[in-house]
Amino acid sequence: MSVPVKDILSGNVRAAARLMRDLDDEIPAAIRTIKSLYRHTGRAYILGVTGAPGAGKSTLVNRITSLLRSRGKTVGIAAIDPTSPYSGGAILGDRIRMQQHALDEGVFIKSLATRGHLGGLSRSTIDIVNVMDAMGKDVIIIETVGVGQDEVEIVKVAHTNLVVVVPGLGDDIQAIKAGILEIADIFVVNKADREGAEKTQREIETMVSMGEYGEGEWKPSVLSTVAATDTGTGELLEEVERHRAYVFQESRIASYRREKARVELLEILKARLIEKAVKDLTRHGLLEPILEDMARKRKDPYSIAEKVADHSFAFRLLHGKKPPAAGGKGDGR
Repeated sequence: MSVPVKDILSGNVRAAARLMRDLDDEIPAAIRTIKSLYRHTGRAYILGVTGAPGAGKSTLVNRITSLLRSRGKTVGIAAIDPTSPYSGGAILGDRIRMQQHALDEGVFIKSLATRGHLGGLSRSTIDIVNVMDAMGKDVIIIETVGVGQDEVEIVKVAHTNLVVVVPGLGDDIQAIKAGILEIADIFVVNKADREGAEKTQREIETMVSMGEYGEGEWKPSVLSTVAATDTGTGELLEEVERHRAYVFQESRIASYRREKARVELLEILKARLIEKAVKDLTRHGLLEPILEDMARKRKDPYSIAEKVADHSFAFRLLHGKKPPAAGGKGDGR
């Protein structure tokens, strides 16, 4: 049974939770609903929070949410947790740390499991964000699982990206150099009451200063916080607002929206095309023989993948000839 679009647009929490669950499980009825909701999205401000495990991201998100609520903003939180090796579901660590907002009608928290998806985001993250957007949430915070330098996908969907680091982690700065530096709009040195915090901040500022930024381009700022005691979070939110003003300049927001549209389309295409290829191979009885040939090293996966990407692959294997040209007889099946 599909979730009524009007229930989502009215902010119905139960309806939204059911739709999100069905989207995560790829229920066809949920896909039909999100199609209808799509034109109602694009109004929320999306804030990404990423960084190494143990950096205090959840505590920081908790504090930011409290500040936003004190300013009358409604908030959606997509907390991407590690996947349970037993159930395949989210372990829910982030949600436990945000219990103070559980009864706040202005806050919607959704935990998502990565399910083995690399890059820091769940495969259904964009769908979940779109549902929260359609619900009317003013700000949507995406907190990622914390996979280190591979965690760069968040830049594709967030307006502003916070990269949270803490002093005392020997490989933290190296991880930033290896990939996360490029996605940060604001660096946050959290747990700044620890020894070495000033040194960590100086190192990041040095790296930022070595970057090449054109006239008028945003240069990542470096702020320090102690989220556990709510120190520096107000200043951080002010910097987020400053970056928001930068992003929403007319000359930039159009480019952002086009890029987000591109990412959404490509992510859906990748998922659908892979699913269709596997189904086609299975339906024609080709998948198992291919796997057997690979296991015996008679065929390599690269050549097979190239052929599968060709829509005529299955036809040739079945019939020993190319399918008829478009407009010719037969439908190529």
